[in-house]
Amino acid sequence: MNQNEQLIKKFYDCFADKDWKGMAACYDEDIFFYDPVFLNLEGRQVRAMWEMLLRNARDLRLSVSNIISEDEYGTCQWEASYTFSATGRPVVNKGKAHMKMAGGKITEHSDLFSFWNWSRQALGLKGLLLGGTTFLQNRVRSQAWKNLERFMNSSNSSQH
Repeated sequence: MNQNEQLIKKFYDCFADKDWKGMAACYDEDIFFYDPVFLNLEGRQVRAMWEMLLRNARDLRLSVSNIISEDEYGTCQWEASYTFSATGRPVVNKGKAHMKMAGGKITEHSDLFSFWNWSRQALGLKGLLLGGTTFLQNRVRSQAWKNLERFMNSSNSSQH
């Protein structure tokens, strides 16, 4: 396992342990993150997102596989199982991470997964019927951003 593959493994080991501080230590100060829910986050927003999600995670189980890195780019497959707190519904989300690394840190991180698959599990019938529409996607994104902004402005966040 090369240095970048070890960094990816360390990041996901911290994730599985709900250690957002350890995850943040794997990131460059100016980290750029993308996923289908939050879209584009940078720096402090990324670290606060993981802290918020992991502080609220009660029954998270995470597995990672196929960690591969060549040069400064790496990928892996991941699977996260948890209860979606807003609805109490169980979710098994499968995705692929793409990362760029430099200087022993992750500088870019994109998580790709099916928004529709996630929404039909997390939101039930509404997600099944509307998860592929921009209307529901934008509504979920708006709520996620509001939650993140509220968390970042609260005394609970170590990122303010």
